Amino acid sequence: MNALLDVLDLETARLGPLSLRLAVGELVQVTGASGSGKSLLLRALADLDASRGLVRLGDCDRDRIAPGDWRRQVAYVPAETAWWAPRVDGNFPPGWRLHDAKSWLACFALPDDALDWEIERLSSGERQRLGLLRALLNRPRVLLLDEPTANLDRENTQRLEAAVRRYLAEHGAGAIWVSHDRLQQDRLGGRVLEIHDGRLRS
Repeated sequence: MNALLDVLDLETARLGPLSLRLAVGELVQVTGASGSGKSLLLRALADLDASRGLVRLGDCDRDRIAPGDWRRQVAYVPAETAWWAPRVDGNFPPGWRLHDAKSWLACFALPDDALDWEIERLSSGERQRLGLLRALLNRPRVLLLDEPTANLDRENTQRLEAAVRRYLAEHGAGAIWVSHDRLQQDRLGGRVLEIHDGRLRS
């Protein structure tokens, strides 16, 4: 397997040691009971929480990449996204392009003027879709998706699933997707890993 993300003996205060490999274009699903550590795993991979072990993106160790650069390439998208500027477009990364944003808005069934919306007016589902859009504008190599459709109806859930699949195919990226939805797991396909007692098992 052509490894995009290689994780060996990753440990945190509550997880591990655990190992996994993510291939170019692959989507790996992670499931587990509430509180089992799914979000903690994604946060550790994004270098948001302290961890030990080897984490490598392509042929480069995480320790050799500045934290900000790592998080742009290994993008954590939480279920509840944070916003700091009052308007949507004020929360986008430096150098984002209007054309790129608009092409993804269409995939998410959002109008072009959503970029001008005030954050306060956004529904939870709109925040989830726009939070993913913000991550995609950085063109990450790995997406760490923490229940990204938890607040979406079925139609918009399937739109977002298709958008992620499109992104992986077009950019040679990979994704780790946390989900509790069995029907979604069937639609997404691929490997499903379970966290149990701080370890990953297939």
